[in-house]
Parts: sequence; structure tokens; C-alpha cells
Amino acid sequence: MGLQRELESQGQWLFRWRSFLPLAIAPLFGIALVNTSRPFGSYRFHEYWEFFCLGVSFTGLAIRVMTAGVVPADTSGRNTKSQLAASLNTSGVYSVVRHPLYVGNYLIGLGAALVPFEWWLATVYTLAYWIYYERIMFAEEQFLRAQFGATFEEWARRTPAFLPKFKAWRPADYSFSIRTVLRREYTALLVVIALHAAIETAEHWFIDGRIVYEIFWGCLLGFGVLSYLIVRSIKKNTQWLEQPGR
Repeated sequence: MGLQRELESQGQWLFRWRSFLPLAIAPLFGIALVNTSRPFGSYRFHEYWEFFCLGVSFTGLAIRVMTAGVVPADTSGRNTKSQLAASLNTSGVYSVVRHPLYVGNYLIGLGAALVPFEWWLATVYTLAYWIYYERIMFAEEQFLRAQFGATFEEWARRTPAFLPKFKAWRPADYSFSIRTVLRREYTALLVVIALHAAIETAEHWFIDGRIVYEIFWGCLLGFGVLSYLIVRSIKKNTQWLEQPGR
């Protein structure tokens, strides 16, 4: 098997199981949290740093929202079992980067990896993410190349794979749909909030030796859970979030 075919085969396998990368590096988060301390011994800096890290993760979520809100149904990257793409997205976020969902996912995870203020954790996370998703992106692009030919080649030539080229921005072909965003990203919102709330709780446990309740995190987590339950109920019991072609 040639290297190109081997990378594609690995990417296809990893594509199916890409949601499990966080579980693979969870032990490293545990090690970092056990040894964590307040940066520079400052409680105030510690709090500011947590808000900054939360902002990094929310930036990743915002990229996912910008992507999900303007793409049609049967879009590459949304499916979980096999490659699928009824059309090639080249406008909106896809005009500045070829894999915006993976950029968003990276930032969500990076925000969490930065919280313990252990730089080795963010470095290992970045390397693991690159090795893991490079193969997935390769396999995905092989499929798109076979599916769309010269159209894909032209888009790939002018659009970077992972580092956005903002000056190449072109408005999306589809209008932004809040219903599509709610249907597709309500779980991601809860995951981001719950992940940071859990890390915050663990930090207090290992630094202070006790669980500390903070109003901000309690309200944020409550908002995340309530939003999840409401949207999930609407999705399961009504057709309000469904839109033809989206």
C-alpha cells in the first residue's frame, strides 16, 4: 500500500472515531490538574486567565456556528460514519479556510488545554490534534477531489486548509439560519460550558482542597443545561427546527 493510500485509509478510520480524541488525551488533563497552581500565585490573574481560556473555546464555538448557519444539508464534515457531500461549500467561512469545523474544534479544545497553565499540555494537545486530524482532512479531501474534480482543485488552490486567509472572504451563498444552528450546535454549547465548569471545579479541589461554588460558573452551567433541554425537547417533539435543504 502506497503512503498516499495508507494515509487515506487511516483518515477514513479516524473520521469515524474522531469524536473520541478528547478521551485519548483526558489522562494528560488529569496530570496537569493534579499539579496545577495559581499562575504567579495570583488569584486575580487566575480568574482572568480562566475567562480568557473560556473566550478561546467560545471563539471556536462561534466558528462552528458561523459554519453551521449557512451550509446546506448533506455537507462534508457533518456526517459521522462515511464521507458524504452533495455539494461543495466554497463561500462564507469556507472561502477563508477549507476545514472551518476542525478549526473550531481545535480552538474549543485549546481553550480547555490552556486553563491549567501548563504549557506542555497545550503543546501536546496541538501536536496530537494535528497528527489526528491531518489524516482525516487528507481522506476528506481525497473524497471531495474525486467528487468535484476541477472545482475542488481550484477552491483548494486559493483556500488554505487550516490557517484562515481572511482577505479571501466571500459572502455565503445561503442566508444565516438560526434554526439550523440550534439544531446542530446545541450540544456543543453545553459541552463547552460543562468542560470549563468541570476544569474550574477540579482546579479548586486540587488547589484549595475543597469544592468552591462561584455564581458565574453556576449560572453559566445552568444556562447551558437549560438551553440544551429546551432545544432538545423542541427538536424531538416538533419540526420547528427543520428547514428544507438545510
